[in-house]
Amino acid sequence: MHSSLSWTSRVISRALRSSFSTLLETATGGGGGAAAKGATKSGAGAGSAGSPRPRFVSVVCGFAKDNLRHKYKPGKYGEDSWFKASTASADVMGVADGVGGWRSYGIDPGEFSSFLMRTCERLVQCSHFNPQRPVNLLAYSYCELMEQKKPILGSSTACVLILNRETSTVHTANIGDSGFMVVREGQVVHKSEEQQHYFNTPFQLSLPPPGHGPNVLSDSPESADTMSFPVRDGDVILIATDGVFDNVPEKLMLQVLSEVEGERDPVKLQMTANSLALMARTLSLNSEFLSPFALSARRNNIQARGGKPDDITVVLATVAM
Repeated sequence: MHSSLSWTSRVISRALRSSFSTLLETATGGGGGAAAKGATKSGAGAGSAGSPRPRFVSVVCGFAKDNLRHKYKPGKYGEDSWFKASTASADVMGVADGVGGWRSYGIDPGEFSSFLMRTCERLVQCSHFNPQRPVNLLAYSYCELMEQKKPILGSSTACVLILNRETSTVHTANIGDSGFMVVREGQVVHKSEEQQHYFNTPFQLSLPPPGHGPNVLSDSPESADTMSFPVRDGDVILIATDGVFDNVPEKLMLQVLSEVEGERDPVKLQMTANSLALMARTLSLNSEFLSPFALSARRNNIQARGGKPDDITVVLATVAM
């Protein structure tokens, strides 16, 4: 079974690589030339000598839904995974949420999300890394997963965010219901939109077991929602899994994030990340709270109340110039 699945997934992977050839050309065309063109389009002098080069001051916090089942592992909170990486030209952050339904088939959903994030982290250090194309990281991580001799089955949502330090521009790629939010001067100035096929069924990258393909949702990395926007000194950026967004109302989240605008002390930033993660955890277990998830259910004619117990991952950063 495994050999058949491995052969099939490699064929699919090769097809995906072919469809992503234009992405690779963008990433590798002329070495650093692509980045130079991007800097020119973003504004004259954006990356010139003497200009402030932004960076992320970033911290992470989270909780596994079931602390008894999941022992702590670096880069993971239950079936959620995350990474942070830096180069001379970029700071990169990402989260992924393994789809928990696979556990009933004897599949660990955390392996899929963890492989994606570990591979993204490694690819940031490769020569063809393009700080303007986070979708490349998702695409090639997914391709590598599909080519593994021992199949890594399951599915996952994912969100990757890159700060191009030469142009002071953030580029994002989001597939599913993980996501990000950018806060400036007490307002949400940018945020992702969740991608859903229907209620509580997000877009996802998948590799199903043999015989399950026709019944499993599987979206291409190309279907990721992408955004690019300039950032300013002091901006607060949150990237998180749905365990946060499903349980913490945006207004409450905004109050918490606004308190650390311009904060460069990682200890203070860590305290805020801890508070937000704990808030999401507490609200997820409150059966009387009318959570964002419950409100969404009601909009879909499903009577629901209370939080949604889930793995929780918070990656919190401020922009420092």
